[in-house]
Amino acid sequence: MNWTRAVHHLTTLATTCADMATRPASIFPLRVDRLWAAGGVLGRPRELETITVALSVDVEEVPWRTEPSGSRHWAAAARLPQTPATAYWRSNHAPVWNHVLERPVLVWSVDGGVDEAALAAIGDGEGEALRPQAPSADELAERLAAELALSLRALRGGTDEYERRRWKPGKLEPVSDALWQASAGYLDLLDVIK
Repeated sequence: MNWTRAVHHLTTLATTCADMATRPASIFPLRVDRLWAAGGVLGRPRELETITVALSVDVEEVPWRTEPSGSRHWAAAARLPQTPATAYWRSNHAPVWNHVLERPVLVWSVDGGVDEAALAAIGDGEGEALRPQAPSADELAERLAAELALSLRALRGGTDEYERRRWKPGKLEPVSDALWQASAGYLDLLDVIK
């Protein structure tokens, strides 16, 4: 997609996050508190396949590449599957950045609203100037080790849940999807650390 369209999708997603925050918690119990831009949309104007975003939620732990409970319902209401975006769910209780989400930029928060200045700078191809300082090699190694430990716990928990539910009545897809996500996240981190 062209640059203007990519920035349009990011802006639309930010305003959608703001709208979703006003919806009743009884209907959307998973609350997205922050939207971060990452990847190519923070660079110079050019063609992009997708925009990369992170959605921060108030869930204690969100292992890498997994979806917290309620995320699919929220995403469907926000029309996220129809957006050319690669979205990563992150916990508010841990740093949002890692080896993929390098120096992300906050573009919306429940407290501050849509950051029009950040979106304008990104649209002008000046997103790099908004990015925080890169972590040191030691900080990155520490962050990845914490992510790997969390992913391993999720992988073990998902394996146990799959084994427990495998032969019981009911749909196995949610359990198998969660196991696949935990596996993909763990293997991705393992590849980076080695």
